[in-house]
Amino acid sequence: MFCPKCGKSDQQANAYCRQCGSFLPDFDNLKKKETPPEEHLKANSFLNLLTAIVSLSLAIILYAMFLGKADTPVIIYVVAGFLTAMTAWQVLIAVNAVVFCLILIISKKRKLRRKSI
Repeated sequence: MFCPKCGKSDQQANAYCRQCGSFLPDFDNLKKKETPPEEHLKANSFLNLLTAIVSLSLAIILYAMFLGKADTPVIIYVVAGFLTAMTAWQVLIAVNAVVFCLILIISKKRKLRRKSI
């Protein structure tokens, strides 16, 4: 093993470099913590709903401030419409993620039932 900092060879893993003193982890024994898909779906659903709430709030503020005023630029209505569409899109994605999560849970339960029978 080579030290990534100084380049000295013949080093031991999970020890300190004999030349520069930097720690040398054992890359062969590193384990990744596997996250189940349900956790990813929960996090993504939360972020989608948060984005939907923020976009809807901004759209409501724009409509409340500028709706019906004669000198309102068209871009204000375009942005408010875009924010409203973004809200609908984020809610749709969040609902789809929840449905997919439920399908995963149901399919796991069915597999467990089949194994136990």
